[in-house]
Amino acid sequence: MLKKCFCGVFIIVFAVIFVSCTVLPGGPVRLDSPGKFKGAFHVKDSGAYYSVGYEGRTFIREGKLGIEFAESGPLGENLEIVDVKESRVNNSYTMVYGKTSLILDNYNQTVITLKEKKVPYRMFNIEFRLYTDGLAFRYIFPEQDALCDFTIVKETSQFGFTEDFSTYALELKGFTTNYESEFNPIKLSEITESSLIGLPILIKARAKDDIYVAIVEANLTDYAGMYVKGVKDEPFTLESALSPLPGANQAKVKASTPHRTPWRVIMIAEEPGRLVESNIILNLNEPCAIEDPSWIKPGKVAWDWWSGSYAKDVSFKYGMNTETMLHYIDFAGEHNIEYMLVDAKWYGDHHDPKADITTTIKEINMPKILDHAKKKNVGIILWIHWECTIDQMDKAFSLYEKWGVKGVKVDYMDRDDQEMVNVYRKIVKKAAEHRLLVDFHGAYKPTGIRRTYPNLITREGILALEYLKWSDRADPEHNVTIPFTRMLAGPMDYTPGGFLNATREQFTARRLQPMTLGTRCHQLAMYVIYESPFQMLCDYPGAYRNQAGFEFLKAVPVTWDETRVLNGEVADYITIARRNGEEWYVGSMTDWTPREFTIQMSFLGKGMYKAEIYQDALDANENPTNVVIKECSLLSSDDVVIKMATGGGFAMRIVPLEEGRTIPGYKVE
Repeated sequence: MLKKCFCGVFIIVFAVIFVSCTVLPGGPVRLDSPGKFKGAFHVKDSGAYYSVGYEGRTFIREGKLGIEFAESGPLGENLEIVDVKESRVNNSYTMVYGKTSLILDNYNQTVITLKEKKVPYRMFNIEFRLYTDGLAFRYIFPEQDALCDFTIVKETSQFGFTEDFSTYALELKGFTTNYESEFNPIKLSEITESSLIGLPILIKARAKDDIYVAIVEANLTDYAGMYVKGVKDEPFTLESALSPLPGANQAKVKASTPHRTPWRVIMIAEEPGRLVESNIILNLNEPCAIEDPSWIKPGKVAWDWWSGSYAKDVSFKYGMNTETMLHYIDFAGEHNIEYMLVDAKWYGDHHDPKADITTTIKEINMPKILDHAKKKNVGIILWIHWECTIDQMDKAFSLYEKWGVKGVKVDYMDRDDQEMVNVYRKIVKKAAEHRLLVDFHGAYKPTGIRRTYPNLITREGILALEYLKWSDRADPEHNVTIPFTRMLAGPMDYTPGGFLNATREQFTARRLQPMTLGTRCHQLAMYVIYESPFQMLCDYPGAYRNQAGFEFLKAVPVTWDETRVLNGEVADYITIARRNGEEWYVGSMTDWTPREFTIQMSFLGKGMYKAEIYQDALDANENPTNVVIKECSLLSSDDVVIKMATGGGFAMRIVPLEEGRTIPGYKVE
């Protein structure tokens, strides 16, 4: 059955099948997925527990589930199962942008109703959804006399693994965080009760063979952001830790029934690339709440901040002034770059939470900038401080819409407690009312709410390229780790595209005319590998003109109809093929190890294609800006050899040829 949903796109509903289920008072309740893994749920006097197995072998042993309230104590012991409802759902839907144009939403659902055996007889549901690529659960508190207004002080959602598996973990120092750090390779045994690990966390687990598990959360709404930590005397067990409310040590969430938690998600795959392809986070969010989202336009963005007020061959003083902004707008318009981001300081002190974001400094003539941008068909995005935004949102967003501004970059939140989570949603909802895109910086990880509000087009929450202005931390090893970790949660505003490329020996961290670590092709490949419907070209205009690889940046899209991870090992290398319409793009990146491997073109359709290939030059180990550009004909039966230098990359644009045409010259190896 085909029906039109309220957000202006089509959603296909195939089937919803309800299945009755009878269980003993203590369970167990079987949790069957459409894929290769199974789960189970049961209760004891000590609590409610679940487990997960893969091809007959358990890798997540009994994990305890429960919530502790300030007013009435723990909820999770002395329970009985009073009802179980099962259903199978087969849906699909589309979004304005994404890694695929059609998103499948097929799952088996089990809702278990639990009630305390003694006073106060509180009741709650645990809802499980099982997909081919993972399992998710959440707590639902229905309206009831025994539980009305409440304060959550602890959530006991455990993930108990059977062995001391390897992980890639985001180790943080506290809950006030921008998530800007590395994902370090550590063992589960190294995560203690005093640890604080941001999500996602990737675990390389073993069942029959290696499988990969990622713990994430989805649909973070009116609740505290979740982290994980170790559990005392429970080896290899992770437990949820919630971000506390400001000024509170114990209080994490204040709410009233009915209420529900975000989804706790366990992504599961035999290869790490299958996790990258997953849409499970989106599926666990609510459908689009914007009646007509057709005004939301993904695109690439010119940016004035990265180069540090550096430019050459210009006749004006470079900086936060009208002439510089016009210069960037001219560059964007000339090369069909959809947006120009006017970054911090356009209205004054960017650290001042009380600054007026409806006025400009004297060096900025906003009407002239906006008029010029309109003539060049370039949308303007404005940077704003989040506290200024909350205080002035009604006035400012209305004014920005009147000006013709296309979006805002909101910065400096650095929290994900319940209050801040609600601030995010308030900003994004109000922005949608005024047809403004939103890019959150100083942000927590995505949880998929862009499905509900697709004007939330990207966010930071990552150690990104900017770190090379003051450190060497955003290096090639980090760059090939984050697709398998941070990117599992959603789009990431890494701000790629630096064209002053350097080896480790050549590199110097500096704020003026900053360098990037790795080759030019390493930067090009990011535009295929890194998911962001709002992709920066971070360097200044003169850095791109007449430079090898810029033609690829002009051509590469930011949203996709199909995504396939062709190979990859966490922290070592990755190759992704993505399709937009009839064109395919391939990107490959390596760490500091030079690599060579062959990829098959079997994902191509019938007929002949033209491939534009950008690969590291033979001397790229010493001269990383050097690129070899080739063209060739391709068939789906062909193989392509990828050769990458240290810190290298590879990029390819593949376009259908007219029937009978071939490209003379270079032959595919």
